[in-house]
Amino acid sequence: MMVEVGDQARDFSIPDHNGNTVRLSAFPGKRVVLSFHPLAWTRICAGQMKALEANREAFDALGAVALGISVDSVPCKHAWAESLGIGKTRLLADFWPHGAVAQIYGVFDRTKGYSRRANIVVDEVGRIIFVAEYPATTVPDMQDVLDALRAQERHAEEVPGA
Repeated sequence: MMVEVGDQARDFSIPDHNGNTVRLSAFPGKRVVLSFHPLAWTRICAGQMKALEANREAFDALGAVALGISVDSVPCKHAWAESLGIGKTRLLADFWPHGAVAQIYGVFDRTKGYSRRANIVVDEVGRIIFVAEYPATTVPDMQDVLDALRAQERHAEEVPGA
């Protein structure tokens, strides 16, 4: 079952495309965009990762970091990031245990062996504030993610301590 807004995000530890370990809990004071995609080296997934990279400054300005996640291996993700010109966005390898992060967030397709296309946003205290699943044939428009980040920021300003 896919996570829902209001759920507590579960921590994870997996390598990025450079082999560095990434933990969700390693981003204190930041909001984290978990951008799940089925597989590297596909046109739509490439568009999704390029959209993360293209919006990096907007994410930074909103106190957020975006992570691209798929079941591909570290060497695969590394070569793919280089081929796409991804220099700042971290692409995570949910390779082993196979799709473990996608499974805990409820976006793993057991029949196909990879994650469904989804964006999940976790706030500064580890609470899920946005969830969207997209058709496999569609590059997600990052505007909905940016809008969710802005809305949560406005809400926090209006309700101190929220």
